[in-house]
Amino acid sequence: MTRLSVVLLLVVATALVLRWRRPAWYWMTFGDLLATLRVLVRYASVMDACGLTVPPPRWRLALARMTYRPAPEPRAPRILRLRPTRTGLILRLKLRPGQDAFDVSAATDRLRHSFGMYGVIAREIRSGVVELRMTGYDVLKRVQMPAKIDHAPMRVPVALREDGSVHYRDYRTVPHGLTLGATESGKSVYQRTLVAALAAQDVALVGIDCKQGVELFPLARRFSALADDQDTALELLEALVSHMESVYQLVREQQRISVNVPDAEIAADIWDLAEDLRPTPIVVLVDEVAELALFASKDEERRRDRIITALVRLAQLGRAAGIYLEICGQRFGSELGKGITMLRAQLTGRTVHRVNDETSANMAFGDISPDAALAAIQIPADTPGIAVAGDSTGGWARIRAPHTSLREAVNLCNKHADRTPNVPALAPFRPAVASSASDTAPLNNASSATA
Repeated sequence: MTRLSVVLLLVVATALVLRWRRPAWYWMTFGDLLATLRVLVRYASVMDACGLTVPPPRWRLALARMTYRPAPEPRAPRILRLRPTRTGLILRLKLRPGQDAFDVSAATDRLRHSFGMYGVIAREIRSGVVELRMTGYDVLKRVQMPAKIDHAPMRVPVALREDGSVHYRDYRTVPHGLTLGATESGKSVYQRTLVAALAAQDVALVGIDCKQGVELFPLARRFSALADDQDTALELLEALVSHMESVYQLVREQQRISVNVPDAEIAADIWDLAEDLRPTPIVVLVDEVAELALFASKDEERRRDRIITALVRLAQLGRAAGIYLEICGQRFGSELGKGITMLRAQLTGRTVHRVNDETSANMAFGDISPDAALAAIQIPADTPGIAVAGDSTGGWARIRAPHTSLREAVNLCNKHADRTPNVPALAPFRPAVASSASDTAPLNNASSATA
């Protein structure tokens, strides 16, 4: 009996230590089993307390009266599936007649407390079926990307969502994106993570970094074009517009529209072209958009108008030509001048890190989801990297990118430097990179890059 007590004491002590120091390990060893039992035991009473039950049908009540049996209890949604995951539980429910998915969404906070989980998020799978994704611990406190990640062309993993799923940046679905964040909010780490993920793709990277290139030029070996001042940025953007027009000419030549050609074979963008004819897709990263929009003289104002016009044209017309925009900045509003609101309307994907005021959050989410704007305002200052990601559909989620140091991003870009395509229209802007004895040298010995 003493030996059994010692073993139980060691197990309890191990569980407490893991829960304190390694919550992910605790969940996979003890937490998922305990949570599954807790959900199954408490399910009926919790659903009744949360108002997620419906009265029994009249025929059952009548049958109970005729047979002098107790009245049947209210019915809770039927459990279709309960599956443990590496971060929590997935509970799929079949709603009863008269219930709505909104009722479940409104009760998620009460379900979280009742089931003893860290977080609960509800989403409708199809009519009458709702999925509850429950997390057992704070997955955003220490981001660990899963070992198995889906990879596809122009679709890269960049962060972890608060429900434990992977957040992808899919350019085929969401062509253009806007990323906002104050200083030290984690915006640069998110951008480095995105570049490191794109480095392994067959894509041309184009960077505009008007902070003298301090953010993007260390990654120059993987970039097909880079600009570090407004004048070069203007020339680069106008070259991209000319390249876009030439791509449309190619698509027009290959459309092959006739009565004998099936609709599926008619080319409407570069992804409908044969692989040997398809131009290389281009991702344009603008590090600080305000530096392109501010001006102090008439000449700078004319340059600014040409820059914004080129960006708007790329945002409106670039998707079918395989040109995608990633606009970053601390603020993005009408105070940056004419054309900015038109540009923002074309940026479907929105990612907002910690901001300094409510207006900045409303700049990104005010026109699509007030709830997302409120969530962005509530990001604490001591958690850099936490962000709110949303799109024009109104859906949003809290995310956090894994910490990618500048050295790690440089190493990945150097590793995939052979994938850097040579786009003739961008050749004048190709960064001149000095030879390096080692691609993985310490950061202070990294290759310098100049435009």
